[in-house]
Amino acid sequence: MTRNNIQIFDTTLRDGEQVPGCKLNTEQKLIIAKRLDLLGVDVIEAGFPISSPGDFHAVSEIAKVVKNAIVCALTRANKKDIEVAAQALKYAKYPRIHTGIGTSDSHIIHKFNSTREKVIARAIEAVSYAKTFVDDVEFYAEDAGRTDNAFLAKVCEAVIKSGATVLNIPDTTGYCLPNEYGDKIKYLVDNVKGIENVIISCHCHNDLGLATANAIAGIQNGARQVECTINGIGERAGNTALEEVVMILKQHPYLNLDTGINTKLLYDTSKLVQYHMGMIVQANKAIVGDNAFAHSSGIHQDGVIKNRETYEIINPADVGVNESSIILTARSGRAALAYRAKNVGYELTKIQLDMLYPEFLNYADKRKEVNDDDLHYLMNINNPLKSSVNF
Repeated sequence: MTRNNIQIFDTTLRDGEQVPGCKLNTEQKLIIAKRLDLLGVDVIEAGFPISSPGDFHAVSEIAKVVKNAIVCALTRANKKDIEVAAQALKYAKYPRIHTGIGTSDSHIIHKFNSTREKVIARAIEAVSYAKTFVDDVEFYAEDAGRTDNAFLAKVCEAVIKSGATVLNIPDTTGYCLPNEYGDKIKYLVDNVKGIENVIISCHCHNDLGLATANAIAGIQNGARQVECTINGIGERAGNTALEEVVMILKQHPYLNLDTGINTKLLYDTSKLVQYHMGMIVQANKAIVGDNAFAHSSGIHQDGVIKNRETYEIINPADVGVNESSIILTARSGRAALAYRAKNVGYELTKIQLDMLYPEFLNYADKRKEVNDDDLHYLMNINNPLKSSVNF
């Protein structure tokens, strides 16, 4: 991996599947895993093998079919978890064990009833043991977002010495502000011995709506892997959205950072995950929402009709959407009406458009949206207009 390449670590099948109501069977997981491999993600976190026999089976089956991506399995910092994960990954072409432990004082005191020293010892033991099964070991410092930076650096240095190849710095509770998270990554870059030999990974949650912003801040300060999910699905308010990070990097070429994602598959992949997980994204979701390239304001519609880039910074085709949508509402202007009328076969002159427009507004005021059938109806009830329209 070059320092200008950002690895995309997809955890839709692990963190994403933890959402209530989003449970997938093995067949569904295989369908999504194959699509993620085709999409070009670098790492597929296939599951948490020790959590259930079904999860173990799914990880094992995914490991058999994924051809290009690293297949990763999650564990806690104990030997049994690691042994089961290694067994599930037996058929993976590129296996990775993802092990770790909470490092914030909140986790150490309240979750483990332990001490910082004992947590470091458990981290070292877990990474060292995982290393006996696979070469590629990722360590997660759970709740790193609320972990004291000096202690976090100490933990990171210890696991690097034990053989960790990737350091996951999760903002588990979505608490950090972007500058705080970016500063945390920079602190580790500047203060952890040997960190230049590993990949720093961002795993950000969206509790305050900052997951993507935090991930980008992490990248700008030295992280070279982002842990994300399709549609931002995940625990509580979700995770960093894969499609958002990928398109941010694509639309800001001056960052000189790239991913290997085939962006033309983003929209279809979003729909695939929605279908199998039953979790429909909101219409105004960035990149893949139904309204991401839809325009209903007359001013915006006029601008987009004249030049798409007036109000769209992304070409819809780049993410697999056929075209922008001009939605007719009571806020639409003459330009949008003429544009949509032409699409259904009516070439209106200026005089004809001026005649039709007041009728259109009266009609639109009574509806949320005016569709193609409504346009035909409006043309039919305006007989003088209809007779002079070219078909």
